[in-house]
Amino acid sequence: MHNAGDQILEGAGDGGTNVAQTGRVLEAVGVAIASGSLPPGSRLTLEGMQQEHGVSRTVARDTMKVLESMNMVYSRRRVGIVVQERRLWNVFDPKLVRWRLASGRREVQYGSLTELRIAVEPIAAAGAARRASAAERARLVELAAELRHVGEAGELDAFLAADIEFHCLLLRSCGNEMFMALEGMVAEVLTSRTRQGLMPFKPGDDVLKAHEDVAAAVAGGETARAESAMHHILEEVRTAMGLH
Repeated sequence: MHNAGDQILEGAGDGGTNVAQTGRVLEAVGVAIASGSLPPGSRLTLEGMQQEHGVSRTVARDTMKVLESMNMVYSRRRVGIVVQERRLWNVFDPKLVRWRLASGRREVQYGSLTELRIAVEPIAAAGAARRASAAERARLVELAAELRHVGEAGELDAFLAADIEFHCLLLRSCGNEMFMALEGMVAEVLTSRTRQGLMPFKPGDDVLKAHEDVAAAVAGGETARAESAMHHILEEVRTAMGLH
């Protein structure tokens, strides 16, 4: 699922612009803003970005377009490019989620995102138990078995891939388009937690069983059980992250 910023970034290459350079500068400036190194009210210029990052004006302009599409900066004639107040940022954008999780404020971000997941995913699991297709129900059961296999083997990369598919499939199959829009955010949270070494080498049996319970409940159309089992998964996450 792409947003406007993704489309701008994918198109940043027309007329000879180097897409890799745009991505590199976007990452650097995005992390600086998300971390507070460039606080709200900070002013940026295309010329300054060109000099600091050694890129063309086109790359600097494309970078600002993406940040503007995320409402992290705004541009005004005779004022320049200004960093927006945090309350105006598009906080559900997966890029911003990744940048905030890469910053010194990551504990605050993990707390916010985990609370959001606790509020949404159990209800999404119940919705999937009501509305998922037969193929989606079967795939969830397959993924739960795969999570058990790779989790017990300590294969973290394979576990991450299956876990992302499991949680995103639940959101996609629940029948609520607002929940579906959170797929990218959830994928970034799961990825960041693994990449930052915040996952145990081998997931606990309780976590693996809870995923199996969610899948079985969805497959059987048991809404209350699906909701309860998903809530258990996220409470385990909150405890493991020390967020209580």
